Amino acid sequence: MTGMKAALRNPLLLVAIVATALVLSGCPSTPRRGGPPSVDRAEALVRAGDHAAAAAIYERLGAESTGSDSAEFNLRAARAYLAAGRAPDADRILALLPSGGLTQQQSLEQKLLRIQSALAQGRGDEAWRDITAMQAPASQAAAARYHETRQQVAIATGHLLDGIRAELSRERVIGPGDARTARAELLSQLRAAAERGASLAPPPGSDVTVRGWLEAASVALDNSRNPTLGATRLNAFRARYPTHPALGPLSGEPTIGIPEPDARLASAPHVALMLPLSGRTSAPAAQIRDGFMTAYYQLSPATRPRLRVYDTALASFADTLAEATANGAEFIVGPLTREEVIAAADILTTRPTLLALNFLPADHVKPEKFYQFALSPEDDARAVARYITANGRRRGVVLTPEGDWGTRVAAAFDEELRAAGGYVLGQASFGGGARNANDFGPSIMQVLRTDDSGSRHQRIQSTIGQKLELEPRRRPDIQFIFAPSQPAAARLLRPQLRYHLAGDIPTYTLGDAYEPHPTANQEIEGVMFPDMPWMLSVESRPTEIREAARAAFGESAAKRGRLFAFGYDAFRIADALRRGASIDPQGLTGTLSLDAQGYVRRELDWVRIKSGTPTPLEKADAVAPAAAQAQ
Repeated sequence: MTGMKAALRNPLLLVAIVATALVLSGCPSTPRRGGPPSVDRAEALVRAGDHAAAAAIYERLGAESTGSDSAEFNLRAARAYLAAGRAPDADRILALLPSGGLTQQQSLEQKLLRIQSALAQGRGDEAWRDITAMQAPASQAAAARYHETRQQVAIATGHLLDGIRAELSRERVIGPGDARTARAELLSQLRAAAERGASLAPPPGSDVTVRGWLEAASVALDNSRNPTLGATRLNAFRARYPTHPALGPLSGEPTIGIPEPDARLASAPHVALMLPLSGRTSAPAAQIRDGFMTAYYQLSPATRPRLRVYDTALASFADTLAEATANGAEFIVGPLTREEVIAAADILTTRPTLLALNFLPADHVKPEKFYQFALSPEDDARAVARYITANGRRRGVVLTPEGDWGTRVAAAFDEELRAAGGYVLGQASFGGGARNANDFGPSIMQVLRTDDSGSRHQRIQSTIGQKLELEPRRRPDIQFIFAPSQPAAARLLRPQLRYHLAGDIPTYTLGDAYEPHPTANQEIEGVMFPDMPWMLSVESRPTEIREAARAAFGESAAKRGRLFAFGYDAFRIADALRRGASIDPQGLTGTLSLDAQGYVRRELDWVRIKSGTPTPLEKADAVAPAAAQAQ
């Protein structure tokens, strides 16, 4: 068992183990323990891992023998050379075999060894073409050998679905013990393919067995990089695929923190993290989970609560909640989507205290023991409106992307601005339609009313009958521009505002427009916005957490952004609420506080892009220009 665990962590070691088993399997006509001493020495060398020396002995025996025995020794020599990583020597030996006179099994083995040699020498296309041109043999032993080779070649050449199907066919012709080995090989091969960059996304219409194998490979890959993360993902995998054949080899991998469920732990008290880890929202949910787990494992083992992860995409939230409650959950973190949060609020049965990861609609009744924490662009837009009016600006225009996101953000901003005594002079959306999608000029001219000066110019020319020089002018009463967008649109919008004579108007956006890259923000120079410390700060605490994320997730941690920070804060908030303690105000997503209604509020940091870098924006920096414009 120890050797198999090591093999799962090292695909090359697994190949050696499999090759050894093949060398030892032999053919009935080959001398075994009672045979010549040279065969015993060769078998001992194989067991010791010295495949090259064993191959040399088999090659000499092949030269000294005749007929079927000679062919069998040469096949053994070729197998041993392949196990030793000497594929050209294997080809040399295979070329010695006669074109006729081989048994049906020997002929099949010759073909399969040639295919494996081609694969080992980088001729994957040739190996795949040759194995797919063959028919599965009728005998069980020969069919098992064929499916094993097809599985190896398919996955090595990126045909993961064919490789999984080959393993399933292989299991039908081998015993239970060999099936465990076949499953371990499949998991190792799939993980190695993922490490080479192969996609583990299941093809459309894949059945649950195929989807499970591909997800198991992703779990194994995470586990090889960070066993703590792998343990969490393994726990979620068990919940999703309780009878999947990948559970055996997956459970053999080393894990930390979350043991395999057993009867004693079936209803143990635990924190339940509920996220849609499969389906259309799986990617953002995975980022939140990773942040959550980073915070979880920063606690000492003695103080960590027991944790279980539930995939809310597999059943209704009511069913998932009932399962968690039956399993002993004492605190729920989730769900994530607005629909699921509404469903959670409408459940009338007794449930544990819950921290929802989204906000209920304003008109929805909030039940007891129901806290809410969210990254809400509408809340951020309201914060911008308060900040603008607090600094003396009352009148401005709004430019938002077309679509639901822009509509919601604009409505929230307008509502808060009016409540603070300000008002929107004009509003337009940009970026709609396939044609001229990057030309925001018409929308800008609409809110600035520079097209008014063009109309006046045409009327005057028509009246006096002379061609006049046009000097476009914008409306003079605009004190600010609010233009929330994503980074790509922001980089297009700011230069076009300058072109249309609005470059000097104080311009505000949301943190969504900022991309933490050294050269990504040159085009939004001068724009002001609020954002979370995780995206802006280089202080010691975020740096420490970033290093923990890097240790857990490798260099990809550098790309972990707002959702990762959200998951991190979600755990720390939930842990404090579970213990009846005050939440730590120093969050990654902002300065945190809990109001009387159970909302977790975030106060963001204000910055201005200066020389392409977010620079802290002091109040005086905004008040002085505002006062000057108000005069």
